[in-house]
Amino acid sequence: MDHIMLFDDPRSRGNLLPFTFTRPVAEIRVGILKICEKWQTRLQAKNVGFLTQDYLQLKYPAIHGAALYINGALCPDEDLVKAIEALKGNESLWHQDTLLASYLDSPEHFQTDHLPQKKKVNYEKDIQLLSRNWHIFQWNGNEIRKDFDLLTKRRVSWGTDDPHTHLYQEPNIFIEKGAKIKAAILNATNGPIYIGKNAEIMEGALIRGPFALCEDATISMGAKIRENTTVGPKCKVGGEVSNVVFMGHSNKSHDGYMGNSVIGEWCNFGANTVVSNLKNNHMPVKVWDYTKGGFSDTGLQFCGAMVADHAKLGIGSTLNTGTVIGVGANLFGEGFPRKFVSSFAWGGASGFSTFKLMRFEETAQKAMAFKGMEFDEKERAILQKVFELTRPYRIWDKEF
Repeated sequence: MDHIMLFDDPRSRGNLLPFTFTRPVAEIRVGILKICEKWQTRLQAKNVGFLTQDYLQLKYPAIHGAALYINGALCPDEDLVKAIEALKGNESLWHQDTLLASYLDSPEHFQTDHLPQKKKVNYEKDIQLLSRNWHIFQWNGNEIRKDFDLLTKRRVSWGTDDPHTHLYQEPNIFIEKGAKIKAAILNATNGPIYIGKNAEIMEGALIRGPFALCEDATISMGAKIRENTTVGPKCKVGGEVSNVVFMGHSNKSHDGYMGNSVIGEWCNFGANTVVSNLKNNHMPVKVWDYTKGGFSDTGLQFCGAMVADHAKLGIGSTLNTGTVIGVGANLFGEGFPRKFVSSFAWGGASGFSTFKLMRFEETAQKAMAFKGMEFDEKERAILQKVFELTRPYRIWDKEF
């Protein structure tokens, strides 16, 4: 298949904020791969385009011309791929009232509620449609298993020659070329472990699968990494972590517990940052819902934090169960900040002001340069737009 277009499902996009402020839905990482990478790999597509918010299209362009349009919130499996590949040009695939896929000549012909001259084909099997931000960590273990099978099929692991590293259930462990592991314990009894190219696991780390360490990422000395965790590209993670998705380029290098959470890109957590994932009364956790302007019940007993791109937390930060932190927020000081921290907030439990955009950009530029990346005009334009979009959530009038 030559061209695929991954479109933002409008019903999912709002529910996946704050992560979709800075990316299309299909750019979310769940499992080892981003959703767009899953589809590109499974369909062997030459080109992938995105149909998303206008301000994101410069960085994530659309394909102009005929393409297979796929719901960007949809996580693929073998049955779904077969159903999509079987589609004819005059057909569209639906699951109840949700459009899954269709062939179209151009983006101008696309509307989720109406496709011209398209016969509806119903898909009766279960689907994994990312429609809440907590689904990212909730489904992560299953997605690691699927991606592991996809990436390692008919391939041989490079393994490790370190005599002090212990591998349990070694057939369930795949180590890419260039990965370094020293004096660690990897236990894949309950699920696969994937170690990406040039990744590093330092001395004394304890890891249980399902687990994914992506390319150029690092696990710190003495880290304790529990099941269903993904550490995205160029991240550095230490301390105690359980069922967390780090999308990429973020650091939690030091001690401190974090569980049942989703961390965007370019975040940094100071030493001994702690994230609660269970309320003292064991009641279901509520999180901020951008679509309703208030808190919604997740129905989950375990739910930690949702931390958007470029957020920074100072040494000894503590986050309450179900905290949502917006893009570019900078938190510091003693005590628990409020459970919803708006984008570009500066402060903590004692109160907030607004992180001036120019000063934020200086910080973002340094953080990206530290990882060998450039803070270019596309990044700047997106973050400037997010600054304006999120202004109504900042209820103070001071700027730092």
